[in-house]
Amino acid sequence: MPSKGQKLENPHTGDTYEFLETAADTNGNYIKVMVTLKSKGVRMPDHIHTVQDEFFEVLSGKLTVIDRREKIIIYPGGERFFPKDRPHNHYNNHLGKVIFIQTVSPALDFDYLLETLHGLSCDGKIRKGKIGFLQQMVLLKYIESKRVLADVPLGLQNALVNALAPLGRILGYRAVYKKYSGIEK
Repeated sequence: MPSKGQKLENPHTGDTYEFLETAADTNGNYIKVMVTLKSKGVRMPDHIHTVQDEFFEVLSGKLTVIDRREKIIIYPGGERFFPKDRPHNHYNNHLGKVIFIQTVSPALDFDYLLETLHGLSCDGKIRKGKIGFLQQMVLLKYIESKRVLADVPLGLQNALVNALAPLGRILGYRAVYKKYSGIEK
């Protein structure tokens, strides 16, 4: 379970996630993390949060965001709000690191999702921002912080998730791993 002040550091990339406020701290209203991205490039596919809003505030460096297919650079002091159901992405595409505050509301299990993605990356199970296919299906189905892939038709996505996520669970994939978070989903 994440705790206020806990810092996740990826030994491969040097990226860090520091929990400023967790779901437990805010009674589930939101989660706030300070993110330092040293790695460059797209780390996940464009996606849509179906039940959560996401807010970014850049402290230093430059954050590249994709907002409905438009590439935007956010500079220090700049902010960007993504309401639920808006396709987006964010990453470091510049020299040097970027530091920003990321707030997601409501929190749901987003802090556990971060721990899971961090753990998988540290264990070498996420390469160049790409999560294994069955792992992705399990995350899409069983995590409460629902997100969908922006570039895959929703009907096809739902069919794949509903057919393959249970198989992924049988094969040992989880949305949250006890190894990373102390609980399993």
